[in-house]
Amino acid sequence: MNQFSVPMALVDFIPVILFAVSSIVLQRDLYNKMSKGAFALFAAGTIDIIAAGALKALYKLLYAAGVCDFERLNAMFFPVQSLGFLLAGMGIVAMLCWKQGKTAAYAVAVPTIYSGTFLFVGLMVLGLGGMMAGLGVIAVRMKKKGVSVLFAVAFLCCLSMGYLSSRDFTQAYMNWMAEGINVVGQGALLLGVLTLHKAGLAAQFSGTRKVTLSH
Repeated sequence: MNQFSVPMALVDFIPVILFAVSSIVLQRDLYNKMSKGAFALFAAGTIDIIAAGALKALYKLLYAAGVCDFERLNAMFFPVQSLGFLLAGMGIVAMLCWKQGKTAAYAVAVPTIYSGTFLFVGLMVLGLGGMMAGLGVIAVRMKKKGVSVLFAVAFLCCLSMGYLSSRDFTQAYMNWMAEGINVVGQGALLLGVLTLHKAGLAAQFSGTRKVTLSH
């Protein structure tokens, strides 16, 4: 039996909100710097991650409040978040490694669905590593090397979350520990993103696609 409490469930929404703010800032700053394909990957990935986190927190809240045990909300968290990190990481890497013309586009191959978790662990680490490494490269290019440390901290915290998820999560202290690490990690990500934003992230990179509105 899970030892969730209402305060614990509410705290679980904090890292979701922190990541959502980070994603919105990055989407606004990088929109004109990415090809349509790269931005679609990044936007779709971050939306997946936010949705997965919000639904997992909602599951805990419903369970703690005695409303219901909506297990499907809990079960979908890992695969949806894993694919989200993969897409977001691909978007950032694509922006850095390929010329971003306005006609460029990138194809996404949806992997076969497996019942095991090993595939999703690999996808999450790969995508998360690409996303954080890409943001670190951007920080170095902007001569904000110290900010890259924040992205490294966010990456390590997420890896720690992955390790803790393999432990006994029915215990309350494990959930509090995981939530604390998650808040620190998402807080580091948000601080890094806001620092780059204030340093003029939206003005960086050359050869970006221009968006024109037709009436």
